[in-house]
Amino acid sequence: MPVDQYIGGIEHAILHLLYSRFWTKVMRDLGLISGVDEPFARLLTQGMVLNEIFYRKEGGGRITYYNPADVELKHDDKGQRTGAVLRSDGKPVESDGIGTMSKSKNNGVDPQELIEKYGADTARLFMMFASPPEQTLEWSDAGVEGSFRFLKRVWAYAERFSAGSDSTIGENLRRATRFEVHSVLKQVNFDMRRHQFNTVVSGAMKIFNALERLARYTGEEAREGLSILLRVLSPVTPHLAHHLWRELGFGPDILQAPWPEPDPLALEQDEVELVLQVNGKLRGHMRAPKSAGREQLEQLALTHDAVTRYTDGQKVKKVVVVPGRLVNVVV
Repeated sequence: MPVDQYIGGIEHAILHLLYSRFWTKVMRDLGLISGVDEPFARLLTQGMVLNEIFYRKEGGGRITYYNPADVELKHDDKGQRTGAVLRSDGKPVESDGIGTMSKSKNNGVDPQELIEKYGADTARLFMMFASPPEQTLEWSDAGVEGSFRFLKRVWAYAERFSAGSDSTIGENLRRATRFEVHSVLKQVNFDMRRHQFNTVVSGAMKIFNALERLARYTGEEAREGLSILLRVLSPVTPHLAHHLWRELGFGPDILQAPWPEPDPLALEQDEVELVLQVNGKLRGHMRAPKSAGREQLEQLALTHDAVTRYTDGQKVKKVVVVPGRLVNVVV
């Protein structure tokens, strides 16, 4: 003790967490433990999961609640929602809006049905991606479907990669892909330390999109990127990540693999992007060699379409160069 990280819903924060802190201090005051004032070093209070509430008022004012899975939504020709009916009898039900999932309101989602239809990894991915962990999460069947489609794309890519290919791609694309993968990984690691798991998942999706642009290329950059992707996904979708890690020959157990760190060499670029201005007004951007001197940058700027379009043959009085940032042409 203290425990590194405590994670719990708001009910835990006012019950279990309170008891834990109380008894830790009691035992400290009684001399039963020493050097510990608090049982937990950090606290993360996770948000609640929300879903729509449907009900009917029965005779005598009694209210019966119906699970959203048993309700069919009705829409008009323009796609606007017009009402809802119970699937079993086709009769209308009322909506009480969005509320916290609870047994009393019968608006929960059966995890077993979700796991049987999509797998546990899909459920985990959707819940991690839909909202920052400390905020509320509104349940969405469409969001679950989207998470399932993403994991199927990852699986299909892994199958193509496993089959191998003689495909070759240009060096510029390989370097650009590696730069993007490691740039996103740098942000992912920062977000992981802050427990911003939704942006960690978003980062994994960006890494995957970068890899897909390599098509059927299975060279070093693709293999490295795929190994990074699987390790980033591992805490969120452990079953898929472990299986693909093993089947693709990265190792026997992804949990034994080191967490990926961005390569500083991959983050270096031979070119930089500079702002182009004419008389101090933004007119465009240009890419230039990182090693370019002041004279070369001036010439590149003066012949760039974004500058010639606005100078329109006027005499250039001076060119202001701020290395690595901008070139301002004064006419």
